[in-house]
Amino acid sequence: MGFLDHELGRLGDRFKRVADYCSVIDTLVMARKMFPGQRNSLDALCKRYSIDNGHRTLHGALLDSEILADVYLAMTGGQVSLSLEARHEGAGADEDWQEGTVRRVRIDTSGLPVLQANEEELLAHAERLAAIEQAGGKCLWSTG
Repeated sequence: MGFLDHELGRLGDRFKRVADYCSVIDTLVMARKMFPGQRNSLDALCKRYSIDNGHRTLHGALLDSEILADVYLAMTGGQVSLSLEARHEGAGADEDWQEGTVRRVRIDTSGLPVLQANEEELLAHAERLAAIEQAGGKCLWSTG
């Protein structure tokens, strides 16, 4: 952050410090709290979380930040991807969704379909929240 703030400062008064625009999470501080007394370099964290960094032959800000994003997701509960893709073949209630799985669907006042989670999805959601909390995260939407 100091490096970025220094570079922004060189541009004059046009920009403030990074922290004035957004919140910053120090993953090294997180890792030291989670794994006290252990190595917490980016390479060590990649090895600990089985994240492939073999394509990293030199340190570079862009590549390191992409790898660190994967490490951060692993540190905060194991999510490794986010997909919001769903296939929908119509707009009526109780339609088939995603490879024939029947789901309860209702159409809200804006005309958008609202899906009801099934038991398997509710269980997967609860397991994800537990993993996030176990990793030291705080789940504001947790019911427990």
